[in-house]
Amino acid sequence: MTELNSELLPVLPLDDVVVLPHMTVTLALADDAQRAAVEAAGRGNRLVLLVPRVEGRFARMGTVARLESSGRLPTGADVAIFKGERRGRPGGGQADIDGALWVQVEPIEEPEGSDRVRELAREYRALLENVLESRGAPGAVQFVRNARTPSHLADLAGYSPELSVDQKIEVLETVDVEQRLTKLIEWTKQNLADASLKEQIASEVKEGMDKTQREFLLRQQMEAIRKQLGEGSGDVVSGYRRRVEEAGMPDGVRTEVERELDRLERTSEQNPEYGWIRTYLDWMLELPWNVRSEDNYDLHEARRILDEDHTGLDDVKDRILEFLAVRKLREERGLEVIGGRGSGAIITLVGPPGVGKTSLGESVARALGRKFARVSLGGVHDEAEIRGHRRTYIGALPGRIVRALKEAGTKNPVIMLDEIDKVGSDWRGDPSAALLEVLDPAQNHSFRDHYLEVDLDLSEVLFIPTANVWETIPAPLLDRMELIRLDGYTEQEKVAIARDHLWPRQVERAGLRPEEVSVSDDAILRVMTEHTREAGVRNLERELGKLARKVATGFATGRLTPPVRVDSDEVREFLGKPKFDNEVAERTSVPGVATGLAVTGTGGDVLFVEATSTPGRGLTLTGQLGDVMKESAQIALSYVRSHAEELGVDPAAAAKAFHIHVPAGAIPKDGPSAGVTMTTAIVSLLSGRPVRSTVGMTGEVTLQGLVLPIGGVKQKVLAAHRMGLREVILPRRNEKDIDDVPESVRKEMTFHLATRVEDVLAVALESAEAASLQAA
Repeated sequence: MTELNSELLPVLPLDDVVVLPHMTVTLALADDAQRAAVEAAGRGNRLVLLVPRVEGRFARMGTVARLESSGRLPTGADVAIFKGERRGRPGGGQADIDGALWVQVEPIEEPEGSDRVRELAREYRALLENVLESRGAPGAVQFVRNARTPSHLADLAGYSPELSVDQKIEVLETVDVEQRLTKLIEWTKQNLADASLKEQIASEVKEGMDKTQREFLLRQQMEAIRKQLGEGSGDVVSGYRRRVEEAGMPDGVRTEVERELDRLERTSEQNPEYGWIRTYLDWMLELPWNVRSEDNYDLHEARRILDEDHTGLDDVKDRILEFLAVRKLREERGLEVIGGRGSGAIITLVGPPGVGKTSLGESVARALGRKFARVSLGGVHDEAEIRGHRRTYIGALPGRIVRALKEAGTKNPVIMLDEIDKVGSDWRGDPSAALLEVLDPAQNHSFRDHYLEVDLDLSEVLFIPTANVWETIPAPLLDRMELIRLDGYTEQEKVAIARDHLWPRQVERAGLRPEEVSVSDDAILRVMTEHTREAGVRNLERELGKLARKVATGFATGRLTPPVRVDSDEVREFLGKPKFDNEVAERTSVPGVATGLAVTGTGGDVLFVEATSTPGRGLTLTGQLGDVMKESAQIALSYVRSHAEELGVDPAAAAKAFHIHVPAGAIPKDGPSAGVTMTTAIVSLLSGRPVRSTVGMTGEVTLQGLVLPIGGVKQKVLAAHRMGLREVILPRRNEKDIDDVPESVRKEMTFHLATRVEDVLAVALESAEAASLQAA
């Protein structure tokens, strides 16, 4: 054995890499310590100690390797090629020279191989050859056979991908060749067993797949044999054919369904299309092709049902009875055309929230003796929601109209299209365009849903759309509708609705019995005037529900004992302080404030227009006013300035700058009907004459001082009545619209008709004497 001497060598630390003797490796130089070690070796005898780092410390053994070459790759990475020569143990004498760590390397003497070592080497060589042949690497087998000594053979384990870094370090640190070979034989046998197990599992999986495929083919053959014999899986198809016979489909629809049945018969159950075809057939068979409800043509009974469910709304009830009467006469006289067409336009209910549009649809269905279904259109942006998705899409479904028909179970139900004014459009299409065909009585006898792809007769369906405002409904759709306005309720109607409908419902929801609690009409009236201010009755029902819950709480705590009657004086105790006050007199007590009437999405409302003047010129407008309303303000100011002397105001004062504000500032406002109100506010400011607190006004004004007609008279008058106003100034050309106002309200109101602005000012402003006394 050659005697080895201790020598001082630079240390090159290795991370996640172990280099054993006789190995030739290329290493990437990742840090400064590695580069310094390579530079030091290049300046010296080209030897370096390669030592693995384990958890922040060096291994107990390293490999003395010769630097073959070093350089830089095109990627910019520094690399070096080393060839391991022998083992070396780091000793004392550490030193840091030019950034490289130098250590004294103690020589390691490896004993000569014994017979036992040679026997283990033969066994390990055979195992390695077995592993390499199973991988299909015959060239590597020759490499193993060229190992000169048992130690050389054992150190070839550094190339093995199956061994972990820790195992390779253990091989490096094991000097005794017999122990080294014993460990390697044990690890190699374990790896061979794992590989054999994986191969066995893969073989079993393949056999299972082959078996499944074989069973599938056999089933297909059995299916074919059964079809020839007229037996077996035809049960599903025959069941569908039996249901098709009973469905009473039109000829065109039946042809399409039978074509899909033929496809189903030819399609394997494992084919995804099998489930899609069955879903389509289920939809076709669940639609009511020939099921219809018998219309109730008893007009007196229909009116009784409508009156029982809703108080007021006479216009709507009369229109429903007209629809029934026309249907009855056409049927009696043999004028009913195929599919029920010719029965009139689409009845559309337009009105503020809470007036009972949706519940009225259910009452119409009950009065007609038909089924009822509701389709909510609010926020719908996708045309496929109406017409359905084509069957080529995964998860395709019919549109909402078809689904509503299925839900109703008859071909002539009442379908309510709720919130049709809130339908939107985007890149997915325009749902309102799809509704054109649905709501056209001349076309909807052949409505085509994208999913069904057959003609569907909708002509016998009574569609009742609802909307809060008609302005946002697309014009072509609006042209197919007959608008019936629900402008809100009078105080007497609200009291009756609350007494007969709302209060009993809230008493039941609160867990009370009718005999335990009652409420007087005066109490309901006080709840309406002090706690709600609306065209409908939705908030009124909430407040009555709160009242019923307070009584229920009193019963539960023992504070109250039944029976309890809630009168006007107890409302404050149960509901707290009033939410609304009659502020008209207070707001109009100073010059420059006028009371106008407007229509919003929630019904009629009262608006206060405030005007003030400042030095300078110009006009400032605030309160989120729309373009039309801004123009009305400019027209009003121009008229006052051009007719200052006629109106009795100082022309110099009229030439100043004006600021017009319309509270509440957070609510957008628009429309021309505030023209007379703005004119009155400016004249009131300049003349010092306040506006009378009992007067509300509406009308468009021109530069010549004419008062033009406006819309929404009924809603505006009802709003004025709710606010306690008793006089309303209207354009003279709106005189005919006063008849739409309920008689009970007309009796309490005084209507002033104006042709010119001077007519408005004569009624609206306090007299000069009264203004002087008020100022004093």
